[in-house]
Amino acid sequence: MRVTEQTPGRENGNPSLRETAASNALVPAQRLAPSPPSRMRRWWLWVIAGLLGLVLVAVASSQFWMPRPTPVSVEVVTLAPVTRVLAVNGRIAAVHSVGIRSTVGGALAALSVAEGDVVDAGQVLARIEADAQNAVVRQAMAALDASLIAQDEARQTYNRSLALGTNIARSVLETQARAVQTADQEVSRQTSVLTQAQIALRDHTIRAPMRGTVLVLEAEQGQIVDPATPLLTLADLSELMVEADVDEAYATQIGPDQRAVLQLAGETDLRDGHVSFVSRQVDVATGGLAVRIAFDDPVAAPVGLTVAANIIVDQRDEALTVPRTALKSDGDATGVYVVGDGAARFRPTTVVDWPAARLVVTSGLTEGDAVVIDAEGIAEGQAVSVEQP
Repeated sequence: MRVTEQTPGRENGNPSLRETAASNALVPAQRLAPSPPSRMRRWWLWVIAGLLGLVLVAVASSQFWMPRPTPVSVEVVTLAPVTRVLAVNGRIAAVHSVGIRSTVGGALAALSVAEGDVVDAGQVLARIEADAQNAVVRQAMAALDASLIAQDEARQTYNRSLALGTNIARSVLETQARAVQTADQEVSRQTSVLTQAQIALRDHTIRAPMRGTVLVLEAEQGQIVDPATPLLTLADLSELMVEADVDEAYATQIGPDQRAVLQLAGETDLRDGHVSFVSRQVDVATGGLAVRIAFDDPVAAPVGLTVAANIIVDQRDEALTVPRTALKSDGDATGVYVVGDGAARFRPTTVVDWPAARLVVTSGLTEGDAVVIDAEGIAEGQAVSVEQP
């Protein structure tokens, strides 16, 4: 619309035409109506709401503020055959073995054997220098000869006096009789001296007391030896055994004739044996009890070889056993944890204390109990869940 321009000014207090035109020009402008949200925006809102719902459901189902059951592994105890074994290490030894020493002192004049030689009983092993002893023997022989001569003279004198009858005084006969008696005693004494000298001379020759093998040779020819000096070790290797020590804690449970399974070092085969000797005295220094184990069948092996021995102490056709890790001390009692109604319950249990991974139960459990295998960290009444194998 076009407005005609007129002279500005007011007439009779009325606005001018310019003012009237300006006021007519101030007409409110039209506003655009808001457009509806797009489909993409609505889709994102639904996605966000769904995610928030899933988070709320997960939080509610997890109940992280509540204590969760501890997963444990269990073992259902059942009756089964049980063999209780004591494992020890021993060494091969000869049943008959002897250390050879000289009973006299002197220089070792001859050594007739070497390590590994097989000798017969009575065979010469060594000789000790015997020149001095030979002289002693000769002196004893001379003294005996002199005493024999004196004995013969005393007897002849006495016999001549007896032949004279009453012509000899009784006192003379008694004196001659005592002379004969003294001569006889001197002969006996000198005979003993000679015998002792000869025995000492024989001791200078060392002979084998039995048939066997020279295991160790500890002396050399020319060496000065005495009764305290070891010369060699002789052993009969046709009959071997195992020597071992058992801890005193198990001393009362080891006895003769118990079966044993033996394995020699370097072998995979097992050999049968049995306990042949149990000492009646514990070594106070080591706390060990000496035990000997015999082989059921002859064996050829070097003396001193290490042998692993399993002594069968007890065999039961039916018994309950639990792993050693299942045991736990709770105050003054020792027992295991049995799972029931989702909780661990302490059950006082007695077992046969033995150096093994599994222990024989003597009281406290019944067949079918579910025992926690590892009791570490488990407490009475603790909520637990059984792990599936």
